[in-house]
Amino acid sequence: MPDIDVDAPGTNVLLMGNEAIARGALEAGVGFVAAYPGTPSSEILPAIAEVAKRNGIYAEWSVNEMVAMEVATGASLGGIRAMAVMKQNGVNVCSDFLTNLVMRGVSTGLVLVSSDDPTGRNSSGEEDTRPIAKWLDIPMLEPCDFQEAKDMTKWLFDLSEEVNNICMLRSVSKISHTRGNVTLGELSKREQEAYFHYDQGRGARGMHAHAALHEKLKKAQEIFETSPF
Repeated sequence: MPDIDVDAPGTNVLLMGNEAIARGALEAGVGFVAAYPGTPSSEILPAIAEVAKRNGIYAEWSVNEMVAMEVATGASLGGIRAMAVMKQNGVNVCSDFLTNLVMRGVSTGLVLVSSDDPTGRNSSGEEDTRPIAKWLDIPMLEPCDFQEAKDMTKWLFDLSEEVNNICMLRSVSKISHTRGNVTLGELSKREQEAYFHYDQGRGARGMHAHAALHEKLKKAQEIFETSPF
């Protein structure tokens, strides 16, 4: 597996889809990554962990997907751009937490990567996470090639901060586990410092929170219409 933190903007490199996702997170200035090892998502965390120390990133395998999502959210609420990574089954595991998270929202970029496994070749079951994003009103993007895998990951961190909520990237096994050419962008020079700000009353509550969530989704749609994608 190649080091994904080569500082050579404009260079074309051959990357696995999962490596491209990891590179996109680096270009976005991610500071915290948590994952549970499930194929076809398994290579994303190791790619980041390999370069984490020299890039000031905390990376961990979590004991399950719920914990990965919770600790990544904690980092986001503390001012650190964060990413949680899992396969499609794992989204079920953390869905209870997600239903509450979307109502609260976040202020610092938080991205959930789900690597789905159509036909269930690497899984005990087959599942499509797109309906989950729809049910929970979570903005989701699906890359169709390796370049988009990188670029969409990077862009979703910005979108997350603009709409103040979690965003999702849905990959599939044919993207995650094949290789293609990727043009590198600039590595982030973003400096991040964790903080704690007690904000118990943040955001709307009850039915007002649901309405506010719909407004966030509408804003995400408007932003997407002028995006590179």
